[in-house]
Amino acid sequence: MQVQVNETTLTGKQKRFLRAMGSTLDPVVQIGKSGVIDTVTESAEQALAAREIIKVRVLQNSPEEPKAAIAALAKATGAELVQVIGRNGLLYKKNEEKSKIELP
Repeated sequence: MQVQVNETTLTGKQKRFLRAMGSTLDPVVQIGKSGVIDTVTESAEQALAAREIIKVRVLQNSPEEPKAAIAALAKATGAELVQVIGRNGLLYKKNEEKSKIELP
């Protein structure tokens, strides 16, 4: 598994914009009792490629703390960690070929 380093960091304004978008989303990736494993990373990468912004849920039976698990997933996918609230996190990764989200 290769890890990409993200050279862009989001501004406060961009994060606010993405948080507003993310508030209506349902979690599409769940981190369970196995933690952040390859299959979770792959499904997150596919969802990010299709949507650019995804909500991640850390289940009660996960061995890791929600913040740590979501941060690990963001690092593994090369995505930006927008926010973590409770057991939910928001990840953003710009699709270079066909970008859907226009950041302010």
